[in-house]
Amino acid sequence: NYYLNIYKNMLRFKQLCMKCKKNMVVVTAKTRFTVCYDCQKDELQGEIKNPKMKDMFNIPEEFYKDSLFLRNIKINYLKFGKLSDKQIEWFKRVVEDMKKTKE
Repeated sequence: NYYLNIYKNMLRFKQLCMKCKKNMVVVTAKTRFTVCYDCQKDELQGEIKNPKMKDMFNIPEEFYKDSLFLRNIKINYLKFGKLSDKQIEWFKRVVEDMKKTKE
């Protein structure tokens, strides 16, 4: 919970996408490579066979548009076929937090 509070309180700013140089992306100082949703859209497409993971990644598309972190976790799963327990835990925490803030 401590780290989630730090994430919420981090300074966020907008920066141009490093791929297309057209769209602005909300980032923090720790973001290394800024990529917009449009540039990553193709990487997010893929078949998820594990029903548990399929349920986890079945969140509104708006969440993926808003969060580079969520996009990166899904892309990592599609590339490598697995995630660490910490990645799953933080993915769920961020989604839960986004659901609370959208209400």
